[in-house]
Amino acid sequence: MKVIWHNGTLYTMEKEGETVEAIVTENGKIAAIGTYESLKEQADEEVDLQGAVLYPGFIDNHMHMIGHGQKLLSLDLSKAKSSEGMMDMLMNAYPDLEADEWFIGEGWNENNFADKKIFTRYELDKVTNSPMFLKRTCRHAAIVNSKALELANITKDTPDPDDGVIERDENGEPTGLLKEGPMDRMLQLIPEPTEEMLTKALEKSVDDLLSKGLTGAVTDDLGYYGDYHNPLNAFKNVIGAQKKKFRAHLLRRSTVFTQLMEDDVTYDEPWIVPGEMKFFVDGAFGGRTALLSEPYADDPSTCGTAVLTDEEIDEHVATARKYGEAVAMHMIGDAAVEKGLDAIERHPVPEGKRDRLIHVNVLRDDLVERMKKLPVVLDIQPVFVSSDFPWVMDRLGEERLDWAYAWKRLIDEGFICGAGSDAPIEEVDPLIGIYAAVTRRKPGETHEGYLLKEKLGRFDAISLFTTGSAATIGKADSRGKLGVGFDADFTVLDRDLFKVDVEDIISIAVVMTVVAGEIMYRK
Repeated sequence: MKVIWHNGTLYTMEKEGETVEAIVTENGKIAAIGTYESLKEQADEEVDLQGAVLYPGFIDNHMHMIGHGQKLLSLDLSKAKSSEGMMDMLMNAYPDLEADEWFIGEGWNENNFADKKIFTRYELDKVTNSPMFLKRTCRHAAIVNSKALELANITKDTPDPDDGVIERDENGEPTGLLKEGPMDRMLQLIPEPTEEMLTKALEKSVDDLLSKGLTGAVTDDLGYYGDYHNPLNAFKNVIGAQKKKFRAHLLRRSTVFTQLMEDDVTYDEPWIVPGEMKFFVDGAFGGRTALLSEPYADDPSTCGTAVLTDEEIDEHVATARKYGEAVAMHMIGDAAVEKGLDAIERHPVPEGKRDRLIHVNVLRDDLVERMKKLPVVLDIQPVFVSSDFPWVMDRLGEERLDWAYAWKRLIDEGFICGAGSDAPIEEVDPLIGIYAAVTRRKPGETHEGYLLKEKLGRFDAISLFTTGSAATIGKADSRGKLGVGFDADFTVLDRDLFKVDVEDIISIAVVMTVVAGEIMYRK
């Protein structure tokens, strides 16, 4: 069936300001573009946009889809704006919890609190006798209570780990704050969610993403829930031609990658497609675990944490190359970027593929020059600016800000850049990401923005979620623009992102979300 879409503003995103009057879709693709009068006789059906504004479908270039659904279904501590408010949420969260059930929450951020308070095990002990695990917003740190420490056999005598931090008080007793490796090992004590639970979370997530105007996402879920079967089956249960139409590009964690390859796993293309091998090189700025080449300005005792040894990074890249695949590396600090580049320079990516560098929040001139010589794509998160500033400037110090969160410079240097939210760590709404890229500040703030030279124009900001994200997954010729033969994925908004007052960007409403020519969400 041919459908004509018309009576609105339709941005092609081919070049700034370019619009078309009408498009015809058929079999999930754009079949024709032109005037309404020239195309209407071809159509079997019409969609009258009633003055709304249509863009190529927005794509989130980096998130955790199942984790986003779990956050929507669980105790969301990201809403706490004070330590007192967080404690109130904890005290009222799970009144009927059994003694052997885990008390789970996530999203807390002490930088949102006036007192910057991080609760200790002893304070958490007053909330529950059940084991408690509260993941920080960055997902690189967590606070736990005494029961959880007991189950993990973490005591005063436990040696300091090489792959993270067990925070201790002045007497050497664990405070309950765990970073990186120790946190991951604590997570392994929590019973794995069943396929049914993951399916429920993913269904909740996809519904929310569609309501936010997202038609697809690069997502990191395989490897977080035991072996790969349950999360992969959850995707197959929720997404597909006869289910919810949505495009999921699945990163494959190094912990399950080889098994996925050896098992010759099938996906469900074009809805569910396999992506790069994913692994972490370092942590995050919030817990000072992002790896820097020089000590933190506000804590000279540390340069951050290398999650893997150089040998392990090399082995991961070599394994990916063995199977003809690219890698996706989490690298926030400049020293982490350096380690990742060392490995991919030793093991070149297969012809036709590109390695994915995730976050790259802090760089140096020499690293950028090396990156320019490599087939890489950059996975950036504009919303990090609004969540990390101003406190991250204290972490880095003035001398490192030149290549910090440098989205405009990276685009100007010619890198293929796509924007993601890193949800559930940040808010998934792409309009918040576009706003952050344009203003370089939090909604509601009135100053000119942080690191003003890195502000993006609206076209470049929207491109990060359309043409840019499509290019990072090798779909530059079939997704992210309005063009004949391109996928009929559209995000339709009630107002024009190019024309509204900048402060109104985040209040624009999604009218409908269209995937492969089918309306998957309508306001």
